[in-house]
Amino acid sequence: MTDDKHKLIQTQIEDQLKQAYLDYSMSVIVARALPDIRDGLKPSQRRILYAMHELNLSPGGHFRKCAKIAGDTSGNYHPHGEQVVYPTLVRLAQPWNMRYPLIDGQGNFGSIDGDPPAAMRYTEARLQKVTVEMLDELDKDTVDFKSNYDETRKEPEVFPSRLPNLLVNGSSGIAVGMATNMPPHNIGEVCDAVAALIDNPELENADLTKHIKGPDFPTGGYIMGRQEIVKYFETGRGLLTVQGKAVIETNDNEQESIIISEIPYQLNKNLLIERIVNLVKEKRIEGISDIRDESGRDGMRLVIVVKRSAVAEKILNQLYKYSQLRTTFGVINLCLVDGTPQVVTMKDLLNNFIEFRHDIVLRRTLFELKNAEERLHILEGYRIALDHLDEVIRTIRESQTPAEASEQLQARFGLTEIQAKAILDMRLQRLTGLEREKIENEYRELLITIKKLKEIAAKRELRMKIVKKETLDLKNKFGDARKTVITDAVGSFSMEDLIPNDSMIVTITHDGYIKRMPLNVYRVQGRGGKGISGTNLKEDDFIQYIFVTTNHSYILFFTNLGRCHWIKVYEIPEARRQARGKAIVNLVQFMENEKVKAFVTVNSFMDPNYIVMCTRNGLIKKSALRAFSNPRALGIWAIKLLDGDELIDARISENNDDIILATHNGYCNRFNEKDAREMGRHTQGVRGIRLRDGDYVISMTLVHNDEGTILAVSENGYGKRTDAGAYHVTRRGSKGVITLKTTARNGFLACLMKVEDGDDLVIVTKNGMIIRQEVKVIKKISRNTQGVRLIKLNNNDTVNDITRIQPEPDDETIDREAERLTQVAASASEWEEDVQALEEEDQIESGDSAEEDDEA
Repeated sequence: MTDDKHKLIQTQIEDQLKQAYLDYSMSVIVARALPDIRDGLKPSQRRILYAMHELNLSPGGHFRKCAKIAGDTSGNYHPHGEQVVYPTLVRLAQPWNMRYPLIDGQGNFGSIDGDPPAAMRYTEARLQKVTVEMLDELDKDTVDFKSNYDETRKEPEVFPSRLPNLLVNGSSGIAVGMATNMPPHNIGEVCDAVAALIDNPELENADLTKHIKGPDFPTGGYIMGRQEIVKYFETGRGLLTVQGKAVIETNDNEQESIIISEIPYQLNKNLLIERIVNLVKEKRIEGISDIRDESGRDGMRLVIVVKRSAVAEKILNQLYKYSQLRTTFGVINLCLVDGTPQVVTMKDLLNNFIEFRHDIVLRRTLFELKNAEERLHILEGYRIALDHLDEVIRTIRESQTPAEASEQLQARFGLTEIQAKAILDMRLQRLTGLEREKIENEYRELLITIKKLKEIAAKRELRMKIVKKETLDLKNKFGDARKTVITDAVGSFSMEDLIPNDSMIVTITHDGYIKRMPLNVYRVQGRGGKGISGTNLKEDDFIQYIFVTTNHSYILFFTNLGRCHWIKVYEIPEARRQARGKAIVNLVQFMENEKVKAFVTVNSFMDPNYIVMCTRNGLIKKSALRAFSNPRALGIWAIKLLDGDELIDARISENNDDIILATHNGYCNRFNEKDAREMGRHTQGVRGIRLRDGDYVISMTLVHNDEGTILAVSENGYGKRTDAGAYHVTRRGSKGVITLKTTARNGFLACLMKVEDGDDLVIVTKNGMIIRQEVKVIKKISRNTQGVRLIKLNNNDTVNDITRIQPEPDDETIDREAERLTQVAASASEWEEDVQALEEEDQIESGDSAEEDDEA
């Protein structure tokens, strides 16, 4: 039944619900959640900025209460209430959310900790300078206007933005059945990409990475890997690995702390702290003693204090693994293109912005051309009036009304109604000679302007040049340095990407303390100098080992029990010259009564080299380097020792070196390493030198083709250099010959090693004194001599160890090393198979002994 007031329509409830939900969905998609590809704004954001524009809240001007701004926006354009408008306004002013904030806020606008902003009645705001670039041409018919919700006023459908806002500030939103998550980018890089695409429209998405390096988050941090950046450039979707910035600092008390100064984008700092605290409580991370938030005006500073028994680098890796300090950012380039939601590529984003700006320039040009022609029309009327000034004045005076005067002027001088009205409205001062000249000048300038505007309106290439110029002007105004660093790392991120591969000195004391220091902590001293105090040792401790390596190298520790442990150099705490260091037992898990006796540094286990080891009782053993590439928590067996024997040294060889073994009583034996066949890790080795009664081996060195010189240093600080050729090759297992006379002046032999003229020498004494001097100042003398003084020792002090510091490699050496590493990488898979085979053989090869291969 129907009547004049009511109409009954029959429909299925399912169809009605479906249509209602679709209407609601499209309203959310188009009018709320998704940004427009042209100006990068959602309707609520656009309405807030337009309301501020109408309030004349220009940069450098006065602030207005946010309650006023929210009220005007809600009352005039966005009918969803002030409490909905205000959070959007706040976000546009937060520098940790917006790469280039569009609103300048005054008052409490929240914090990166998650603190809420103050109520809108307490805060104030105005527009930023960069926002003016989005609103500047609204009055030049550059965009269409539409009626507001109650049709009482007009609002722009889009801003004529010079700023590629969608790219530089990104956007995020959840609609119905779809979501957008677009990262911000650097404005300078985006402007360069726009200019490059204008110059060469054939550029592909991958080519654009030369200009836009990737996202540039306002909170800085790192983006790990470039593959996903290229992916979202090409497809509009990608998954970026984002990581905060953290460094390790050491205070005056040698206490290490992890300092976090940048966190991943859109991460709440308080939530990060809470997560770290929970990880400590759950004992998933052990070694943190305190967490302090020292953030302030100078920026973020989150301090995580590390226990003295822990390794800061390991804890930092655990933070990256278990906390939000390393997270992911899923890119979805979803936006409205001609009112339709689309996932777009980087080139699509740039092309749409370019075409939008081109249309803006065209509409602006036509608007300015129309105004110029209208003004020219009036000036032409002025010129006619000025040429017939007396007659025009007489005509006006004879007319009874303005309308009659207008009609008479049009009839007598051929003027239009607009020109006649302009003449009637002209002030008498315009009749002076100076004013007449101004009219003529303006007329000529307008002719030039109109010609130029017509050319621009007729030629697309001229309009594109304007777009390019205005875009690059934007870069010059607002361009800044990147905040986010993009690394080449792919997959899991390693600490090595943050640690420079610098040369370091590593020292190990008798009681098992280790530290690393930069090379420049030692000053070069002349031979015989007193030296400087190298370490603040505790009582009865002394430096036992000192060597030079790099941060990214491995150190293989060989212990007195014949076991091998490995560690990365950067995992060793860096300390000052006077610091004691950290106990090795806190870095490596030793067995009972196990002490470090030897070491080697390794860049890659894929090198086809060997580890040559010797024992106190004169045994020698050679094993493949790759056999040591799979360490275990408690270490692995490197050599099987006889009762009463211990490992004293280990070196890397290339299977064509000569081995020199030196004994405490000053004897040495030189033989070729091929005399000792390759063996598995669980073997005992063969005899290298036959010892005299009471003697034992104190050092081993490797010589290749008699290169370099052999340096022998006695316990009392005397030493000498001798050509390597003076040490004749004999045979493995012989008794050897005298290398340094062990007189009362010299004392027993302390160390023997190979050196080059370009090396520096560092001598360490039992009481912790260190001297650094050039090797070339030590005179060469014959093998069977006493040597000269190298260091002046204090009473009851003796030489404990020496190490050579090699000069920096030249370009040729670097090229050779790069070529070698390339060859090693090419054979990596083959070596890995061999490593696995050797691991399986470890349980088989265990019966070889020195007696089986003894040569008297």
